[in-house]
Amino acid sequence: MLCRYVECSKTMGTEGFKDLGAVERAARAFRRLHTCGHSFRSRFELFEQIDNYLGVIKKLEAPIPDGYAEVQREAEVVRNALDAHELPFAPCHCDPLAENFLDVGDRMFIVDFEYSGNNDPMWDLGDLSVEAEFDEQQDEVFLNAYFDGTPPAFEAGRMVMYKAMCDLLWTLWGVVQFANDNPAEDFWAYSVNRLDRCRALMSNDAFPQQLEAVRRGPR
Repeated sequence: MLCRYVECSKTMGTEGFKDLGAVERAARAFRRLHTCGHSFRSRFELFEQIDNYLGVIKKLEAPIPDGYAEVQREAEVVRNALDAHELPFAPCHCDPLAENFLDVGDRMFIVDFEYSGNNDPMWDLGDLSVEAEFDEQQDEVFLNAYFDGTPPAFEAGRMVMYKAMCDLLWTLWGVVQFANDNPAEDFWAYSVNRLDRCRALMSNDAFPQQLEAVRRGPR
């Protein structure tokens, strides 16, 4: 709907973000949003949403993918690490699918702010990394472009925590869609895939060091 108003724009996707220049442009677009000096009326509460989805799932008596309880216990450790410090909140998109970016070659535009709210900016970075399936090189370029250099360990660590929590949140969202017989796609397979990806990231050898950086806080 908006493409016609942004001359020569291209709707992004996973393939489009293999261009590292596009990754840098997305980082700068996020930076413009996060530092614009304004705020939204609402606030995105990650763990409150996770708790709400768990409540809905319990009410629906819906099944949860195998291994969820173990991942949830590990997620509580992440939650405690994040809650230990006052986090910088800013206006955030909060649902940055790759397709919510329009690229014109020298600048990236972000569209579809339906789920927007004040949030930790590192959520936006972690979420896009997951949705656009960034690899380690893309993550490095993304963070370096956002911070104009090497990111502080506290910020980089939070991005990784949110990558895991993003998949955990959408695992539960997918279960709700499955329980409500949403015909759009196979939401059970979607939820299982999301949980597997969350588990894999939290099992990565680097994850404990990144978690410790978040526990330590800003330096």
